[in-house]
Amino acid sequence: MADVFGYNALQVGLPEFDFLASSRIARHFACASRGPAQVINKTYALPFASSSLDLVILPHVLEFASHPHQVLREVERVLVSDGRVLISGFNPFSLWGMRRLLARSGSAYPWRGHYLSVPRLRDWLALLGFETAPADYGCYRPAVAGPDWLERWRFMDRMGARWWPVCGGAYVLQAVKRVHGMRLITPKWRERLTADKRLAGVASGGQRVAGRFQHRRADRHGAGSANEQTWK
Repeated sequence: MADVFGYNALQVGLPEFDFLASSRIARHFACASRGPAQVINKTYALPFASSSLDLVILPHVLEFASHPHQVLREVERVLVSDGRVLISGFNPFSLWGMRRLLARSGSAYPWRGHYLSVPRLRDWLALLGFETAPADYGCYRPAVAGPDWLERWRFMDRMGARWWPVCGGAYVLQAVKRVHGMRLITPKWRERLTADKRLAGVASGGQRVAGRFQHRRADRHGAGSANEQTWK
């Protein structure tokens, strides 16, 4: 986020953590359905004008949103052209994804969410006109509690980044909103009139040549008839 410039930045969800602290955008704020946020609203209905934000971050919002498609549509609406969105989520193809499958219904966070894979998010963003960058994966250790167990599984972070990089428990995906320009193609009236004049000149010249050829044939035919009368 330190390399993203602009005037307005928005964090959607998790207002307890200031993920925009490292951003160079001076005016940034957070919105959520509850908690210590500057704006209280539903994530699928952002109360901001269209094309008014330069950066939007979604920290683990889509996997717990009731309408993830609508959230992305709202993000596309409020972003300016070439605006950026950063999405973090839990990877279903990881040890964390396996742990979620083993969890019971109604479990605590983060196991009650609906994890979305990176290829699926890419398809959704492509339909909305976003251009995505390669995702960054991390957290290859299993979901264990306690510092001792975390220390025992530390080697998996080193090995996972090298041997199975797309199987990290979490990922961050960056996308840029692209708006294609439009160019008006006006009819070339002058060139068309010039071409019509040239065609008309060729046609009249051809008619004159054809007329002369017919007169010559008529003269020759008349002379031949006279010679026949003289011999007779």
